[in-house]
Amino acid sequence: MSSTIAQTAVVDPRAKLGRNVRIGHFCVIGPDVTIGDDTTIDSHCVISGNTSIGEENHFFSGCVIGTHPQDTGYRETPTCVQIGHGNTFREHCTVNRATEKEDGITRVGDNNYLMTGVHVAHDCKLGDRIVIANNGMLGGHVHVFNDVTIAGGVGVNHFASIGQMSFVSAMSRVLHDVPPYMIVDGQPAKPRAVNSVGLKRHDFPDDDIQVLTKAYRLIYRSRVGIEEARRELLETGPIRPVLKHLFDFLDYAGAGKHGRGRQQRKKAA
Repeated sequence: MSSTIAQTAVVDPRAKLGRNVRIGHFCVIGPDVTIGDDTTIDSHCVISGNTSIGEENHFFSGCVIGTHPQDTGYRETPTCVQIGHGNTFREHCTVNRATEKEDGITRVGDNNYLMTGVHVAHDCKLGDRIVIANNGMLGGHVHVFNDVTIAGGVGVNHFASIGQMSFVSAMSRVLHDVPPYMIVDGQPAKPRAVNSVGLKRHDFPDDDIQVLTKAYRLIYRSRVGIEEARRELLETGPIRPVLKHLFDFLDYAGAGKHGRGRQQRKKAA
């Protein structure tokens, strides 16, 4: 099935469109854009730069994808945006292309849902099945892992990482790396509980939830320290993969500047 392009849309003839792509009124599609099959782009969207979009995505009205990074050091480098399959970008989402300071890619994975007004800054890396509610703001170089939920109005500091299956409560200010499997809240955001509801919804066994809850109580309630908590949990068992993942993440975050593991890598580079 051929693509459907509204009469008022401006689509550069060099753009590559898949099958059954629908482009609404007053959209502007640049010459270096690739759009996969069955993608819908509603009215008043701008997609520019070196931007690659997979299949079955939906961009609601007013989205701006692939424009220059908001970085004063950017010098027209041909960096890019890569977007996977099955994503939803609600009204007025923005995704900036990367700088040259990492690998030159801003990446969004598969089956993510970004609600109205979400901003994904330059060099961000988003995994799969992520939900970001209205007006979520990701600073530059932020990494968000799979199955994360970020509630409305959250601001995430540049170079922060948000671990798998975590939940960031509304209006939180994320200055440090967010541990996997945890609920964080506050200004700045701190772990408040294990994300047991999310874990159950994703069919994690009760043993995983129990061992993570014990780890949370030792580290964030009793405050015995990461090493003491690690020793106690590994000696008493059971030793679950989620526990190793949690401690590996905490080691990584603790090695970085201001509790951001990737900040240390930036400094070393």
